[in-house]
Amino acid sequence: MTAPYRLPPFAAAVTGVGLVTSAGVGAEATWRALNDPATAPCVPHRDELQGLPCDFMYSVTGLDTRAVLGVAAHRLMDRFSHLAVIAAREAVADAGLDPAVWDSGRVAVVIGSAHGGLPFYDEQHTALTERGARRVSPKLAPLAVVNGAASSVATDLGARGPSQAVSTACSSGTVAIGTAHQMLRTGACDIVVAGGAESVCSRLLIASACRLKAVSTRIDDPRAACRPFDTHRDGFVVGEGAGLLVMERPEHARARGAAVRAHVAGYGSSSDAYSAVAPDPDGLGIERALRTALADAGVAAADIGHVNAHGTSTVSNDLIETVMLRRVLGEHPLVTSTKAMTGHTLGAAGGIETALTVLALQHQLVPPTVNLDAPDPDIPVDVVSKEARPAAFDAAVKTSLGFGGHNAALVLTR
Repeated sequence: MTAPYRLPPFAAAVTGVGLVTSAGVGAEATWRALNDPATAPCVPHRDELQGLPCDFMYSVTGLDTRAVLGVAAHRLMDRFSHLAVIAAREAVADAGLDPAVWDSGRVAVVIGSAHGGLPFYDEQHTALTERGARRVSPKLAPLAVVNGAASSVATDLGARGPSQAVSTACSSGTVAIGTAHQMLRTGACDIVVAGGAESVCSRLLIASACRLKAVSTRIDDPRAACRPFDTHRDGFVVGEGAGLLVMERPEHARARGAAVRAHVAGYGSSSDAYSAVAPDPDGLGIERALRTALADAGVAAADIGHVNAHGTSTVSNDLIETVMLRRVLGEHPLVTSTKAMTGHTLGAAGGIETALTVLALQHQLVPPTVNLDAPDPDIPVDVVSKEARPAAFDAAVKTSLGFGGHNAALVLTR
């Protein structure tokens, strides 16, 4: 395997975390639910999906986005942007930043999404075919395109530095955070709001996922449907949400006396160049991304104490990924997949799960992989199940794989 090119070491300070998930609204609520799963809402959303082989998804509940954002702003965004703006506001407040006084030209936004406003496209296509061209909204492009979340967050915060959207399927959020790390390293900005956002309650998308056999059809027990690393796993459950970090150049965070939750110390990405939908069966692509991230951070495999895995609950992904993790990191890291609680939030997954990895480092606690009742004996790593596990670790890894062979890995440190 080709040795990665090494840049000078750089660790971006994570000073703020914002989360909106089906497990809870806000970082504290989400974290509490993950570590005490009985308290999580995880209410299956079924209204628009009736009649499909998988007729449910995990939706955010208990959040009136219209009341939070105001009617005028709400109308100018799609739901995935609503969730992104709310998560961004929490992350910025958590970082102790005031957008009214920061140097706005030095603040960047990088947000990943796989599908953007897909449900709005569905809705407008129905309007066109059933009621004619005059019934199509003129706001389709600004609301539904993938950059909608990045644009909305930048506008809401008054961030006038670089603004980017990343779309690399299910690795989008992780790539967005890696991109933010690179932007801070080059000095292009001092602060980046980065992560992922997704909301795809779309009959078209979920019907296609059913045909692909990617989603669980355990419709009689939706809360137990997503079962990463379990012998009886049969696919993921689609979820919605947003996970955003405030990342800063370390000297900028120090100068303002910010409390640092963790550091993003290394990033690696790769392409399988193998298949439009299936991962490389030998896991060589995600291995290359992980080894690059470790080298970038200057962290040895033996130093990694925890992995928040991609862990989709599909038969092939879970096995390929964990065999690779054992090959690169050995048997000692504690592995979890939080998708069993949040659902697979597609382009938002990397943002949400990186935020959860930050919290795991901060609290020295690894959340459990729920629904793991019959561990697959072929999974060769130490998966935390049933109950959160306290642990002492200084470095952690987040891995993500996306359709089309898009792989990404981050190394985070205390």
